Amino acid sequence: MSINEALVFISLYYKFISNMTDHRKIIAYWLLATGFMVAAMAVIGAITRLTESGLSIVQWHPVKDMLPPLSNSEWERLFAIYQETPEYQKINYSMVLADFKQIYFWEWLHRLWGRLIGIVYALPLLFFWIKKWIPAGFHGKLLIGLLLGGAQGFMGWFMVESGLIDRPDVSHYRLAAHLFLAFIILGYLLWLALDLLKIPGRSPYSFCKFRHGCTALFFLALTVIWGAFTAGLEAGLIYNTWPLMGGQFMPPESFGSITESHAWVQFTHRWLAALTLFFVFSFAWRIKSVWLGISVMGQFALGIFTLLSALYIPLAALHQLGALVTFSLLIMNLHQLWQARAYR
Repeated sequence: MSINEALVFISLYYKFISNMTDHRKIIAYWLLATGFMVAAMAVIGAITRLTESGLSIVQWHPVKDMLPPLSNSEWERLFAIYQETPEYQKINYSMVLADFKQIYFWEWLHRLWGRLIGIVYALPLLFFWIKKWIPAGFHGKLLIGLLLGGAQGFMGWFMVESGLIDRPDVSHYRLAAHLFLAFIILGYLLWLALDLLKIPGRSPYSFCKFRHGCTALFFLALTVIWGAFTAGLEAGLIYNTWPLMGGQFMPPESFGSITESHAWVQFTHRWLAALTLFFVFSFAWRIKSVWLGISVMGQFALGIFTLLSALYIPLAALHQLGALVTFSLLIMNLHQLWQARAYR
């Protein structure tokens, strides 16, 4: 597609949505589409981490580097820069250019997708603002979404920077912050979209049910954080059995830090996941949400299979996707309860 064709397509698209009258729905669907891209970004990020591709791109120009290298000399230049990093010098010193191209692809796609999310969010937001389509009370909320996206871009750079100085890997704390912020952005966009769609609340409202759902969300958040710790430390590559670790319930190693020790990080992630299964499934049973119950059970099973497979990449990526689906369904059900509270 040429630039002129792309401009004609954009012009026709904006003419089409300009003729639509339900602006709330348009904005809601745009938020849902952006949220879908955020979820896809998290899965791409998981694959980037699993393939150990995250430190392959040392320099990144916001516009010029949106295209991959187009000449062999450019590939050689970028590979030479990578060869100066701690990861290459301490771990990948035997890597050749063909191997570098493979890890470069995933990090390039991850960064490109992040910029596409920024474009997909910022340009329509500007359009809606100019056309005065944004409902009262949502201007500031939509700007917060833009700020969260900018913060996520900074967090991504902050994470990568931790692996380019003197260590051959990124900080697992920064990795966890990067992933957790992606979940926050997804939940925020989904909640705003549901507000705009005005989906009827789950009636009658029950504070006990809502509190139960919030407890489930809290344990899910903890499990996601320790999942990032497990991925960042590559702690899933040890004790690939379930439910025992080295033939016993707790790791054979003496008790260590639950945020630093590989064995104890994995142990913590395992049993936080079990608690999450209990709280989310019991909440789903209480509110009669079949899909939420199926989702959390499937996610728990995926976690076990991923561990048993010693982090087989397709399974691990599905495990990340399962967390996003379960989180989204939980947010949707909490929103329905909250809506019932507002209109009781």
